[in-house]
Amino acid sequence: MRTMHRSGVFKKTNDRARLVIATILGIVLGIFIGVSFPSVSLNKIRLPSSLRSTFDGSISNDQDFMVRSPERTTDNLPKIYVPTNPRGAEMLPPGIVVPETDLYLRRLWGEPSEDLKKKPKYLVTFTVGFDQRNNIDKCVKKFSEDFQILLFHYDGRTTEWDQFEWSKNAIHVSVKKQTKWWYAKRFLHPDVVSAYEYIFIWDEDLGVEHFNSERYIQLVKKHGLEISQPGLEPNNGLTWQMTKRRGDKEVHKVTEEKPGWCSDPHLPPCAAFVEIMAPVFSREAWRCVWHMIQNDLVHGWGLDFALRRCVEPAHEKIGVVDSQWIIHQVVPSLGNQGKSEDGKAPWEGVRARCKNEWSMFQKRLTSADKEYLAQLGKD
Repeated sequence: MRTMHRSGVFKKTNDRARLVIATILGIVLGIFIGVSFPSVSLNKIRLPSSLRSTFDGSISNDQDFMVRSPERTTDNLPKIYVPTNPRGAEMLPPGIVVPETDLYLRRLWGEPSEDLKKKPKYLVTFTVGFDQRNNIDKCVKKFSEDFQILLFHYDGRTTEWDQFEWSKNAIHVSVKKQTKWWYAKRFLHPDVVSAYEYIFIWDEDLGVEHFNSERYIQLVKKHGLEISQPGLEPNNGLTWQMTKRRGDKEVHKVTEEKPGWCSDPHLPPCAAFVEIMAPVFSREAWRCVWHMIQNDLVHGWGLDFALRRCVEPAHEKIGVVDSQWIIHQVVPSLGNQGKSEDGKAPWEGVRARCKNEWSMFQKRLTSADKEYLAQLGKD
């Protein structure tokens, strides 16, 4: 009996040794095969339909949205280079490239095609402080649903505007102590606002009791104005005769100024001229004007005299709409956003910079003209 017991023990020991050796050899062989052969893509494996349906059914509902790996690997994607695509998108197929965008507000749910009940045709921007809220409320109510409202907040106060129902559908951009031309350069790129036929870039201190937005658009189209503004009430300290409202006209495009102010009757400020407080640009004109705005010259002074470079003939396509007129209330709100230095009031520093920027802009424009003509050999 003892002999038989020892024999059984030896047999079990040998079996275990064989099992261990076989396991080790299997691991080594598996490693060797894995290193020796290229990886196998799971996409290439064809499972029986019954097994595949069972496997697919095991995926939870939360994972259904995940993008499945395409049949193509990164090694066999089509080689694409389209030089006519926008810069940076040359390696994309043209059909997927979206070079422009818009400011339409969209939902977080539902079908994208059903997001918009109505697409606004025009864009109206105001650069505002909360103290002017009541006046802006009056202004906004002059614009129908065809106009998208965009407020640039220079005082950082945005949520308080929700006391107005229209504010909940407006777009709000807030950066403290900045001007409307600073905002315009950074947030109104032509490819961002290309969906809108006309872009209004207005100050916050405009009285609109005599203004009708729909009628204004009709007159702008009727008279072929690419750059325009409403006429200004003549009794409020006008700077330029060109922007003064004329009671006997729908629109005017030329005027007479003080002797010596106009070297040519078709040049600013006698023609081809509007001020920067309440300009309205066509989509095409704005694409040009935006490129002329300087990043560091934030007040826009001097820009009004250069607008004529963006339309041709300028004395016919720039004008003032007299029958839809506004009042400039001359509220120095932005000037008070300045800083008191060297014993000067905040508004004095702002005004000094405005004048300096005007001079700088003129010098840059003159220099750019000379450089261009020199390249053509016409200096």
